[in-house]
Amino acid sequence: MKISPAFEEAIFIKRYKRFFADIELSDGSELTIHCANTGSMKNCLSPGQPCWFSRSDNPKRKLPGTLEIITTTGGRLAGVNTARPNKLVVEAIENGVISELDGYDNLRTEVRYGEENSRIDILLEQGEAQCFVEVKSVTLEAQGKQARFPDAVTSRGAKHLRELMHVVEQGQRGVLVFCVQLSDIEEVCAAEDIDPLYTQTLAEAIAAGVEVLVYGCRLGPDEIVIDRKLTFLAPVMLEI
Repeated sequence: MKISPAFEEAIFIKRYKRFFADIELSDGSELTIHCANTGSMKNCLSPGQPCWFSRSDNPKRKLPGTLEIITTTGGRLAGVNTARPNKLVVEAIENGVISELDGYDNLRTEVRYGEENSRIDILLEQGEAQCFVEVKSVTLEAQGKQARFPDAVTSRGAKHLRELMHVVEQGQRGVLVFCVQLSDIEEVCAAEDIDPLYTQTLAEAIAAGVEVLVYGCRLGPDEIVIDRKLTFLAPVMLEI
């Protein structure tokens, strides 16, 4: 995904009320911009560290820009605009980067489906064959070169896993794609300590035939692109 104009660099000050972030510009002035991320953003909130933001010239917007990339407590770059991962995955599918999702001649986004009034991020179709793709953005770093998901309790995430299980029961493909917008990461696992219910539901989904794919991004002020496959460490399903 080419970024034009390129993101501008600033210094991160703070995030507050979930959707607001204060940054310091190169001339020393402060600017309040939009933070398009409803998660906890654990490890992504490092005051005094470099960040990058996009500007908007839309007169209807209340804030003049959006926080895009931030430096984590571990010194990595993290893409924090949650509006981008779906577009990144669509681009990667269309460019043949995600080989597991090749072979479909039709792609639609935000399609209503399921038993719980959901919208699937990406629906791939080839004749009567359908592949339902749910995308999750990963920015929570752990020890070494490992990242985890989620960074906060996500009942919505568990709901999406149940929907994918139902899709598989109906004879179609259900795929969960972890889009890792975090530099220098090699593997991803579930954050069981943060959301044990999601972790257990993920294990059940895998056992039911839901596929999990993990892909990493290269992040920069003028381009964000999915460029590599990462390792997924599957959770163990508990015996009840």
